Amino acid sequence: MKLEEKLLGRVSRLYVTRFTANGIYLGSYEQPDFGVLLPNNQVPEGVKKGDILSVFIYRDSEDRLIATMEKPYIFLGEMARLRVTDVTNIGAFLDWGLAKDLFLPFKEQTHRVKRGEEVLAALYIDKSSRLCATMHIYEYLSTGGEFQKGDHVEGVVYQITDSFGAFVAVQDKYSALIPHNEMNRELHVGDTLQARIKEVREDGKLTLSLQEKVKVQMGMDAEVILEKLDAAGGSLPFHDKTSPEIIKREFRMSKNAFKRAIGRLMKQNRIEILEDGIRLL
Repeated sequence: MKLEEKLLGRVSRLYVTRFTANGIYLGSYEQPDFGVLLPNNQVPEGVKKGDILSVFIYRDSEDRLIATMEKPYIFLGEMARLRVTDVTNIGAFLDWGLAKDLFLPFKEQTHRVKRGEEVLAALYIDKSSRLCATMHIYEYLSTGGEFQKGDHVEGVVYQITDSFGAFVAVQDKYSALIPHNEMNRELHVGDTLQARIKEVREDGKLTLSLQEKVKVQMGMDAEVILEKLDAAGGSLPFHDKTSPEIIKREFRMSKNAFKRAIGRLMKQNRIEILEDGIRLL
């Protein structure tokens, strides 16, 4: 691996080799002929030849390697939530704490981002040896956090697929999935949510649920139904024969959850189930 590739996107300790009108050049003991510019506006007061400085290495607007004393919000291979500063015909740009914004290509977006939006992104080096951002963060997420089944966690949705469900970055770091049958509402990329850990898989990845344990969830679902009944004047045209799709749309719960909840309410003598719906008692 070339020295440039080893330094790019990371903080490195380099020594001062010479002074120029534009700034100072920093070198590496690993490669004597290597030099990178630290511009004048970044040079610490009183610095001398031979001094060692900790600098972040990236590329300037002309794709030249350059050093800065400033530290970005994100380093190579890491993830962070970054704000979209601009959207152009070639992609978007993110504020990552440096003067030059970070490029987010269209192909690295999981949805078309908007100016002002905050996105969870990782920093990588593209084929042209430039630092770029990607929202395809699956491979950057970690496993093996100290989680247990039943824990409640916070995460952000970074991708949704028809096949699997919603992919979530727990604590912006750990890999998790909410299967479709564990959702009780429509989700969107970028949503921040609270979820219950249903399973900690052998590989350390998490399976999440937006629903509580059955008994707790049943009580919550029952309250939703009662609120809708009250708002509708005491009766609703839905029952245990209504299609799952309609139940999901109207109550944000599965058909089985709906049946459990109205069964519980009927046993408590709070509703009655009629041929054409349910009614408050």
